[in-house]
Amino acid sequence: MSHVNNIESQHNDPAFANIWQELKWRGLVHVSTDETELEKLLAGDPITYYCGFDPTAPSLHLGNLVQLLLMRRLQLAGHKPLGLVGGSTGLIGDPRPTAERTLNTKDTVAEWVGYLQGQVRRFLSFEGDNAARMVNNLDWTAPLSAIDFLREIGKHFRVGTMLRKDAVASRLSSDEGISYTEFSYQILQGMDYLQLFRDYGCALQTGGSDQWGNLTSGTELIRKVEGKSVHALGTPLITNSDGTKFGKSEGNAIWLDPEMCSPYVFYQFWLNTADADVVDRLKVFTFLSRAEIEELGRSVAERPFAREGQKKLAFEVTSLVHGIDATEKVIAASAALFGNGDLTVLDERTLESATAELPSAKIGADGLGIIDLLVASGLSDSKSAARRTVGEGGAYVNNTKVSDPDAVIAQDELLHGRYLLLRRGKKNLATIEVSA
Repeated sequence: MSHVNNIESQHNDPAFANIWQELKWRGLVHVSTDETELEKLLAGDPITYYCGFDPTAPSLHLGNLVQLLLMRRLQLAGHKPLGLVGGSTGLIGDPRPTAERTLNTKDTVAEWVGYLQGQVRRFLSFEGDNAARMVNNLDWTAPLSAIDFLREIGKHFRVGTMLRKDAVASRLSSDEGISYTEFSYQILQGMDYLQLFRDYGCALQTGGSDQWGNLTSGTELIRKVEGKSVHALGTPLITNSDGTKFGKSEGNAIWLDPEMCSPYVFYQFWLNTADADVVDRLKVFTFLSRAEIEELGRSVAERPFAREGQKKLAFEVTSLVHGIDATEKVIAASAALFGNGDLTVLDERTLESATAELPSAKIGADGLGIIDLLVASGLSDSKSAARRTVGEGGAYVNNTKVSDPDAVIAQDELLHGRYLLLRRGKKNLATIEVSA
């Protein structure tokens, strides 16, 4: 399912008149080959540009989302994107600063290529004069023999220069070292740019600033082989204002695949953005106009308790990645958990995602008395405490107050035939799963 229409409806045409200045305002330019020349290039006739994504996992993540949205911004400005999913570079693995990657099987990588291509397609338009195209570097790498690779490509790379690349240098100084396999990665990425330059006239590659060594390996190779100047743009690595790593929740990566990170968890991640980070996140991850973002910035500064910036950020990004329908379900689930909506309208998957982090317990169908439920769930530490909660009007099952301490919940009250949501007071929640 394409989310291009969501993006189309949100971008403001005047912002794309000078796309380079727009990218700078949004904080998307950390390093580039030649800022003056790039600004001229992007203000002129449409150019072809590319960004590569390696299938080292079955899904892209938030770091990749920065690049996907950057690609879309450039396409909205009239330029022509190439989405490269690395069927060959995914077999090698980009050197990490710490240790060697585990090499995945060829079948696994091929399967993941398909997954990632599907994700990339959702953010680009494949119609019109500047329609996007998908490419796979396995197409031009696989037919190349090792001898031809060394003679035609390897001879243009100097080992001293390769050793100075950040990822390589950090690995060389570690106990782990670096294998020749990963050391050669930058040559493969350089060859990709050369191939795309020859086939499509590609003149710009984008990527994270931590990829700068790999990006410039391509610009240098094209200069040496073709005698032409092309460009590279490195976006800054996104960090939180408090110094913690961006893109993780409870220590887990935020993936774009809803099977690996549910829309509910995804939405909550953005909703929990710190006030100090909201404006920067709105600039990078949404297509809201400057005026809209500046107004939300004022709200965050003057009325932080309203969390208008966080709510708008969570809605916009979740809609881009998972669609508006899924986002509205998530919002409904959030409201329903705390008594402001109908739990029965939530589909089972949304309910499970929304309650996944709550205390939970499993019980048999013969233990549905309210007192037993409160104790089993941990909301009350004893039966006497549970009775007090009921007596004081603080016990709720599926958002319905239970006033009778002898009440037994009927089977037809179970959500999806097996779940109950318990609440003590306004904020203490737990779930019960009832076994047959």
